[in-house]
Amino acid sequence: MESTSSDGGAAGLGIWPPADQVQRWTDTYFVRTRTIVGRFGDRDVTYAVFMRRPVIYAARLAVGWLRAMAEARSFTVTVKELYHEGQWVGAGEPMMLLTGSMAGLVDLETLFLQKLGACGVAAYNAFTMSAELPAVAFLAMDARHCAGTEMAELMAYAASVGSARAQRKVGAKGFIGNATDATAHYFGQPAGLGTMPHGLIGYAGSTLRAAEMFHETFPTTPLTVLVDYFGQEISDALAVCHRFPDLAAQGRLSVRLDTHGGRFIEGLDTQTAYAVLERHCPESIRGYRSETELRYLIGTGVSAAAVWYARECLDQAGFPKTRIVASSGFGPAKCRVMAYARAPIDVIGTGSFLPDNWNETYATADIIAYDGDPQVKVGREFLLRRRIDATDQTGAGQPAS
Repeated sequence: MESTSSDGGAAGLGIWPPADQVQRWTDTYFVRTRTIVGRFGDRDVTYAVFMRRPVIYAARLAVGWLRAMAEARSFTVTVKELYHEGQWVGAGEPMMLLTGSMAGLVDLETLFLQKLGACGVAAYNAFTMSAELPAVAFLAMDARHCAGTEMAELMAYAASVGSARAQRKVGAKGFIGNATDATAHYFGQPAGLGTMPHGLIGYAGSTLRAAEMFHETFPTTPLTVLVDYFGQEISDALAVCHRFPDLAAQGRLSVRLDTHGGRFIEGLDTQTAYAVLERHCPESIRGYRSETELRYLIGTGVSAAAVWYARECLDQAGFPKTRIVASSGFGPAKCRVMAYARAPIDVIGTGSFLPDNWNETYATADIIAYDGDPQVKVGREFLLRRRIDATDQTGAGQPAS
């Protein structure tokens, strides 16, 4: 996170908006409340911040912004984080307590919560996906699905937090990188990862020619080739392998399956898909499966059967070290099904860790004490109990500098 100057000028995405823009972007009733408090006298308040669903704690960007605003406004906010980054937080459990000037804090609530809620859900999803498929590496390809660059930073950060938890808990490979330079640092990378979009294949006129163009331009970069553009996933994958046998033998060549859900990959249909899974993972299709699970197992698009079939064809042609990258709709549910089928995926490219039900991302902040005296709206008394529990814990909050 880049720093901010004392006048609140933004020096990086993480501290947008700066102090002088807050009132333009926050709820008007908070702005008016700040004016009233300034007229009738400031008070110290304590906010409890929570969410209504389980999340992974991912608050670094939100807390960093809050501290920058406190510095710019010359007041002190004490942030008592009740969880460490990457910990599981239950539904309704306060994640942190914020204490400071009501005049300083009240109009920051809207923007603070915007930076908090979606991160927790995205981190939860990234953790779930990584933990379901611990032997598979993930690449965050969410940027194109984000509503602007600020959201892109929040989501990249969240994926890195969820991934780190899966790495600690189950030894998962997790997210090894993402698609953009700006947020690659969250994954320990100097730059974004990726090779070619479908548009380059259309430009080149063939999958093989696109691969040749890429390799001629970036000869030291491992080559990942999209193979679904012409609907000839197997033929084009093998053509590229035969053209670059050394890269294939070194494990520096990957084929990316991104077939849309409107058709099967080349050479596959429903009957063949069942037969493929019967050969490799019969238990995946013999138990009860929902309609969605069956689609992920033997349906159109990038199914478990499609991945197994591509692996079979590559191996039979003498290219066992050619890697398979899978993309297209890989969220938590699809990753779970791929785990049932032990699908031989090396890397998953996904933006589907982004929250699906946006109303689940809403974080809430309630004032629970005024000048140290407990008081909260009716129905939120449970937050007072959590405040007492938190007060008994060791460690004071970290005041803003």
